[in-house]
Amino acid sequence: MPWRRRRNRVSALEGGREEEAPPEAAAVPSALLTSPQQTEAAAERILLRGIFEIGRDSCDVVLGERALRWRPIQPERPAGDSKYDLLSKEEFIELKDIFSVKLKRRCSVKQQRSGTLLGITLFICLKKEQNKLKNSTLDLINLSEDHCDIWFRQFKKILAVMEYEGHALSLLKECELQGFDGVVCVGGDGSASEVAHALLLRAQKNAGMETDRILTPVRAQLPLGLIPAGSTNVLAHSLHGVPHVITATLHIIMGHVQLVDVCTFSTAGKLLRFGFSAMFGFGGRTLALAEKYRWMSPNQRRDFAVVKALANLKAEDCEISFLPFNSSDDVQERRAQGSPKSDCNDQWQMIQGQFLNVSIMAIPCLCSVAPRGLAPNTRLNNGSMALIIARNTSRPEFIKHLKRYASVKNQFNFPFVETYTVEEVKVHPRNNTGGYNPEEEEDETASENCFPWNVDGDLMEVASEVHIRLHPRLISLYGGSMEEMIPK
Repeated sequence: MPWRRRRNRVSALEGGREEEAPPEAAAVPSALLTSPQQTEAAAERILLRGIFEIGRDSCDVVLGERALRWRPIQPERPAGDSKYDLLSKEEFIELKDIFSVKLKRRCSVKQQRSGTLLGITLFICLKKEQNKLKNSTLDLINLSEDHCDIWFRQFKKILAVMEYEGHALSLLKECELQGFDGVVCVGGDGSASEVAHALLLRAQKNAGMETDRILTPVRAQLPLGLIPAGSTNVLAHSLHGVPHVITATLHIIMGHVQLVDVCTFSTAGKLLRFGFSAMFGFGGRTLALAEKYRWMSPNQRRDFAVVKALANLKAEDCEISFLPFNSSDDVQERRAQGSPKSDCNDQWQMIQGQFLNVSIMAIPCLCSVAPRGLAPNTRLNNGSMALIIARNTSRPEFIKHLKRYASVKNQFNFPFVETYTVEEVKVHPRNNTGGYNPEEEEDETASENCFPWNVDGDLMEVASEVHIRLHPRLISLYGGSMEEMIPK
């Protein structure tokens, strides 16, 4: 199966407690020793060069664009000394075999997070016999904080390039899918949404449809499995009822599949992306703020962005049009057959004013901070979306509303909160400057003439009206019939 990996593999290792250094540096794995043919350095640009202790040797270490190379530093010896030639043999690791990096520190029992810096640990993948792989580590020992910080940041940058945003889209656009039974994504909501979007785009392309303007998209060809490995895992949590890795894996192994509703997000008639949920206003600005502080850990970044967005809370002047959900059998049958939803018999409604937050959700959006779900009355495939609107109110009242999501109380029981069950929504901001004011720090989240949207945990900036349309049961996800597990 195609397997999706993402940058959070690095941050997961960094976030844990640093291991205590052994009394003696570990020897370099024997599998790293190179043959004479391999020691020939390829013509590549040097990124960094420095001194590290590797094993028991002080080494001259060179980081290139494709490989990390090192050679023990030895005292000068007469030319042609065979013993010297053997000791100074160059070794290397290809960068594609490095899958993570962390700072190595000596920690005592009382020190939970920090300790004496020892250097950098590289996590590498070694090839064994036949098709077997083995994980190993390589320690680059240097006590200089500044020196290690430069190398550590460069390794993180390299790893980020290897697994980049949009990688799944580019892979699934070209990958031959006929030989696969499904696609599995290991990651958070951003990764899962990206893979779902890529699968659906590929299905439209294979069906000969124009992908820029899609009214009645065709169903994805392959089911998608989600193994939660992110900070929120809303999609996996909503699908399985719990954000549990083993449960998700067993559903994939057993081949349990269920159909799930998907939304299209478009502007000016042009498709922006497929997705499952979106927030505009407070939710969008919070994510835009968090994206500016990616050097923080995911939880710290999220909490900081929420606090700062609340401190600079502002309402958006909007016009919201929506098509209420019609559950009559004839309408549902017509729509199941692919007929366009917006016809003369449908009655659009419109509201306008100052709104703090607008949420449009096709799934319940369960997560750790909202165990009942951000949209608890929505199901995975009931053919409708929840439209939740928070009108302008005082900051304390809005905070009370947010706190209700973590409790058993009704989070919508406020005079400024309105909920609707809909099939289509159009959100038209009436302030065409995107709220941008370079003199006000609270507006640093929006690019000029653009408004930030939070679509499945990914930032989407749009300058004009966004049209959200629901498409029933458009994608198959690996998961059992778990809807009875969703708290009422």
